[in-house]
Amino acid sequence: MSINRRVLTWALTLACVTGAVIALAGIDTPLRLVLTPLFLLVVPGAAVVGLLRDRDPLEALSVGAAASLVVNVLLAAAMLTFDAWSPRAGVATIAVLGGFIYVLRVLYRGSGSLQTEQGVRSR
Repeated sequence: MSINRRVLTWALTLACVTGAVIALAGIDTPLRLVLTPLFLLVVPGAAVVGLLRDRDPLEALSVGAAASLVVNVLLAAAMLTFDAWSPRAGVATIAVLGGFIYVLRVLYRGSGSLQTEQGVRSR
């Protein structure tokens, strides 16, 4: 991974974590209007793209963007249906869902070194 891509990844991660912390802590700042929606849109999409990392990059990004929008719309619809609208609960739900998908990715794909060792043993 190139240095520029790594810096961009870490900057986006920091912005998303900051947005989640601002929303969960209830901090009233102008950054909340930018960072919290960034978190809500990036985390589900990034989790899905992580599951599709062996696919064409454009297809993976398209599916990730669609999945992010679907997850957020379904969450908002469910919260409105059950009369339980809460921005904090929405951010927490997206964080838990993103973590769950990350765990699925680790379990499904395994670590890179383990796959390399299995590939060497099978030859």
